[in-house]
Amino acid sequence: MSLLDYDALAATPLKTEPYNYFVVPHFVKREALPQVLADYPDVRTTGSIPPSELAIKGAFRNLLAELDGPEFRTLIEDKFGIDLARRPTMFTVRGFCAKSNGKIHTDTASKIITVLLYMNDDWDADGGRLRILRNGTDLDDYAEEVSPNGGTLLVFKRSETSWHGHEPFEGKRRAIQMNWVTDEAVVEHEQRRHRVSAFLKKINPFGNRAASDAY
Repeated sequence: MSLLDYDALAATPLKTEPYNYFVVPHFVKREALPQVLADYPDVRTTGSIPPSELAIKGAFRNLLAELDGPEFRTLIEDKFGIDLARRPTMFTVRGFCAKSNGKIHTDTASKIITVLLYMNDDWDADGGRLRILRNGTDLDDYAEEVSPNGGTLLVFKRSETSWHGHEPFEGKRRAIQMNWVTDEAVVEHEQRRHRVSAFLKKINPFGNRAASDAY
């Protein structure tokens, strides 16, 4: 049985201002979310960790497999009018947020589509809510603020204007990031970089090496 609500994704309209994106609350089905959260890997540091560096099991493993599957890819292709069949995917997992995280950025040009799937309980903190921004300088000039509630999906097409960021938050804030990227060399480079970062985080778990990471 699928963990994901593909019908809700298909029915969600693409927003085009200030750039192309959409948000699907409860994309992880309500009845499936508790088991996915129970199987979420034990991430005890800030920063983005490759799945290869974590104990991936159970419903969480099944979730990653679905995200990397043809049904999800086809829906994303249809939504953005883009062919991703020959584009590789890349995953990272986050568990904690540092106060220095959340700086405004657009994502690197090697990323084509960014997928964020939040894995928290209901979010009641003021900070840590991702903002879809109209420019690269003003965090208060936003089109939408996305609360990182468990099961919420945010997808956007990377561009030179795909600005996003969030108000400071420190503490547990879990998210899966998936990207379709330009080629395999990007995956190899980024995964190697994240592995090095993950090693350094073991030495300094709450350092600020990922200060520009706004997810």
